[in-house]
Amino acid sequence: MTLLLMAAGRGSRYGKLKQFDGLGPKEEFLMEFSIYDALENGFDHIVVVTQKDNVTFLKDYLSSKIPATVALDVVSQELSDLPEGIGFEGERAKPWGTAHAVWSARKVISGPFAVINADDYYGKQAYKNAANFIFGNPNDNSFGLVAYTLKDTLSEYGAVSRGVCKQDGKALLSVVERTAIEQQKSGIVDTDSGIKFTGDEMVSMNFWVCRPAIFDQIEKDIRSFLEEGENMEKGEVYLPFVIQAMLEAGKTKVEVIPSESMWFGVTYADDKEKAMSQLQDMTLEGQYRSPLWN
Repeated sequence: MTLLLMAAGRGSRYGKLKQFDGLGPKEEFLMEFSIYDALENGFDHIVVVTQKDNVTFLKDYLSSKIPATVALDVVSQELSDLPEGIGFEGERAKPWGTAHAVWSARKVISGPFAVINADDYYGKQAYKNAANFIFGNPNDNSFGLVAYTLKDTLSEYGAVSRGVCKQDGKALLSVVERTAIEQQKSGIVDTDSGIKFTGDEMVSMNFWVCRPAIFDQIEKDIRSFLEEGENMEKGEVYLPFVIQAMLEAGKTKVEVIPSESMWFGVTYADDKEKAMSQLQDMTLEGQYRSPLWN
């Protein structure tokens, strides 16, 4: 099984490249804890998608940490990596989005894989549940979303964007993006829409279980995005939208997999101290070694 970590973001709200910030007790990157948890639960192939300038550094860094028996690929997400026959000559600073990040790894992935953000912590049980889903659902159209409870994913330092799940039992129907969710005195509300939440809703934190069939759909969506030519400076191709298109076309079924885990991230710079404290506490409790790797 493969774990794909998306580490090509720019970290605009955080203020720097948070993927490479030393948050662990021995200044480990947050992604190292994700890799550690995944390896404990049967994943044996790590793929990291990052910016071109960081490929060599990250390959050397992780190679010195993780066991030699684990396959490791570090690939770059580049603006020039586009479907055959499609080009782009405009000005653009950001990558093409999360779907394109996944597509960037198409040449090194041949089986089921989980996708996560490199700058989020997902919890040990989440990887166990993802692995159990993969083993129990061998069909090429069986996808999964490891989901979290909304109230457990908020930041005390500002509003957050969350994909709220619509379900029919375990089956995912759609993920509705709410871009300004925050805890207020009166409760949890999306200040953009005014919608109030109980906090018990299941939300996507971008932990997907996918199959290689997704690469064809991503390529199709990238091609459509570029051919339409709208908002080319900032527009992106998002992974949830690609999976939604596959759902609507009957190409896949997506099961909502409760994570049964704690999540935390570093959306804002002020989130860093809390993340460091949580990693320290878990290490003192014996959940992690220190240093993390032998």
